[in-house]
Amino acid sequence: MNLTRAVGGLPANSQIIIVHYDEIGLKGRNRPTFIGKLAGNIERATRDVGCRRVERVSGRLLLRLEDGFGWEKIKERLQHVFGIANYSLAIQALTDLECLKRAVSDAIANIPFLTFRISARRAFKTLPWTSQKVNEEIGTHVLEERGKKVKVDLAHPEVEIFIEVMPKNSYVYLNKASGPGGLPVGISGTVTCLLSGGIDSPVAAYRMMKRGCRVLFIHFHSSPFLSRASQEKAVELVELLTRHQYTSELFLVPFGEIQRQVVLTAPAPYRILLYRRLMVRIAEIIARDRGAKALVTGDSLAQVSSQTLENLAVVEAVATLPIFRPLIGMDKSEIAGQARSIGTFEISILPDQDCCQLFIPKNPTTHGLDRELARVEERMDLESLVQEGVTGAVLREFVFP
Repeated sequence: MNLTRAVGGLPANSQIIIVHYDEIGLKGRNRPTFIGKLAGNIERATRDVGCRRVERVSGRLLLRLEDGFGWEKIKERLQHVFGIANYSLAIQALTDLECLKRAVSDAIANIPFLTFRISARRAFKTLPWTSQKVNEEIGTHVLEERGKKVKVDLAHPEVEIFIEVMPKNSYVYLNKASGPGGLPVGISGTVTCLLSGGIDSPVAAYRMMKRGCRVLFIHFHSSPFLSRASQEKAVELVELLTRHQYTSELFLVPFGEIQRQVVLTAPAPYRILLYRRLMVRIAEIIARDRGAKALVTGDSLAQVSSQTLENLAVVEAVATLPIFRPLIGMDKSEIAGQARSIGTFEISILPDQDCCQLFIPKNPTTHGLDRELARVEERMDLESLVQEGVTGAVLREFVFP
């Protein structure tokens, strides 16, 4: 599609991208807030690759583009903006049948096809023609222009020409690129994800972003007892996920010495649960300080010993913030599939030395009881251990693009 020349009486710089959303359209009186957040996120994601501004029109957003914009670069950015259902590179034309005919001619000028379909949609019933009238007029125009070698095929056309008819300007495009869906990041508040560096927790963070949450990350590591590999993986994962929320914070919490002190006090079968309860306590303090309203984990029910129903309950028993587990009903193959689709899988499977592997017992309990763990914790200086983790945390900040 050639968008660099004047179409329908409009100047050459009238090239636009038209963005559609779906779930946001159901938000009733809150819809303007959701749309405003989505528009702001799109501007943030595309401002350095050719987007001049984002405009709101009925049921859609328009991206006004700079001359010489890079469609592939903008397309890549929009694929990561939550809240977008689909988007299209479009020609804007005056809402006049002759102008629309010229716009359609321009759109299909260099495209060979034998079958086509016109799909017009009238946004306002007050407009002078029905959608069917536009379909007929533009369809006849294409047949006259291309001759007997082409025909209309409503079921399986080689080319589908979309026309969105608005009161002043209308929009012509040929293809719809799928967006990620969901809600715009930031509309649902901030949560804190306990990022292990494995396959699961990055997917959990992604799914919370898709529900409109801004995600703060906390990674527990066992340096200097183990290598920095897990920290390096956490940094790579947060860098990749930041493309969905544009800024991120990652707290790297030293946990090795805390684990060592747990080993000196606790029976081996309870150690993993005690580690996790301490992580929750430390994460909550950091989360509250940064304004986060919930914790997020990559737990999947019964995947490992610490994720039995009983053990999940005893870990959550020490929490004062809600704990969200967006993967709880997914199996490992489903989680791995989504990790591949969002690009985190290859990073997550890099070898490292996870902190929970340090001082890990051979036979951890699968049926922890809160009262038993509480008795063990009475022999520990919990306040000191938690404060050690909080004060030792190192903040890394990320910005995209």
